[in-house]
Amino acid sequence: MPTAASIDLSNITDFVVNEGHGVKGLSEMGLQKLPKQYIQPMEERITKSTVILDDHIPVIDMSNWDIDNKLVCEKICNAAEKWGFFQIINHDISLEVLESVKEATYRFFKRPAEEKNKHSKENSSTNNVRYGTSFTPKAEKALEWKDYLSLFYVSDEDAAALWPSALRDEALDFLRNSEIVIKKLLEALMKGLNVKQIDQTKESLLMGSKRINVNYYPKCPNPELTVGVGRHSDVSTLTILLQDNIGGLYVKKLESDTWVHVPPIQGALVINIGDALQIMSNGRYKSIEHRVMANGNNNRISVPIFVNPKPSDVIGPLAEVLESGEEPIYKQVLYSDYVKHFFRKAHDGKDTVDFAKIN
Repeated sequence: MPTAASIDLSNITDFVVNEGHGVKGLSEMGLQKLPKQYIQPMEERITKSTVILDDHIPVIDMSNWDIDNKLVCEKICNAAEKWGFFQIINHDISLEVLESVKEATYRFFKRPAEEKNKHSKENSSTNNVRYGTSFTPKAEKALEWKDYLSLFYVSDEDAAALWPSALRDEALDFLRNSEIVIKKLLEALMKGLNVKQIDQTKESLLMGSKRINVNYYPKCPNPELTVGVGRHSDVSTLTILLQDNIGGLYVKKLESDTWVHVPPIQGALVINIGDALQIMSNGRYKSIEHRVMANGNNNRISVPIFVNPKPSDVIGPLAEVLESGEEPIYKQVLYSDYVKHFFRKAHDGKDTVDFAKIN
């Protein structure tokens, strides 16, 4: 393994991005201070003065789904409107499935750099499997302290052929087991939008494609100077996030400049509304800025499932939402155009959603 003295720190991009070592490679060199490429401007850092300690996102118990469906649905819709984020417990995905995908995430990131780098944008045989670091290194003024593997789900056969064997089975297992939870959440959220039934067309629009990411946030020198992930909202319909027990995810409180920590709860999943559902709900449900703090003591992992429209879908406010005469805030946009716009730039809060606004 290279040491801090043996590589040219002025050309970190080559080591981290092009050679595929990622920030994991940097972290393991025993750096005493953060390389300048990762130092975020003051306004992008998480400071104690902007964090609220006495508030938290809702925690919803899904075990009451069959006993008091109306109440559970109301709680989900309320959280989607007021927070855009909530945690669910007793959701019927076993701890074994969740622990397995976390172990597999560590297993993948322990692989040699040259093996992981086979899946980089430059080397991968498919756009559906992508290993990388930060978010969009070419567009960022300061890099994020994170490595990731992103897996777009097409079919089990495609996954068997193309996904890395270190985590393929566990990632697929998590995806499969999440299906019933996703459908329950969407059923509740659609009730709140006057959608009486989710037919095949609607289901395809809401969850026509899925992507599972595995994220690795290595231990960081000077974590207060950088971020694991910068401010952004997701482009998904819904995001289902499994986080480990380290913590570090922060959510922006609606209509404020303050941030709330999302504490890890054993066996819980963090759910957030994405831009696509904000657009489809005509702004009733909120996709909220969130970010991840770097950690000076521990490595951290997370595994989000992004539930999306199909790239070829056109999204806009649902007809049922506008039935009462409500004016549309958003235009109809091709989902793939929206996603391309998001990935073209650095993380910048919620500016992406303006792309779909009616001016």
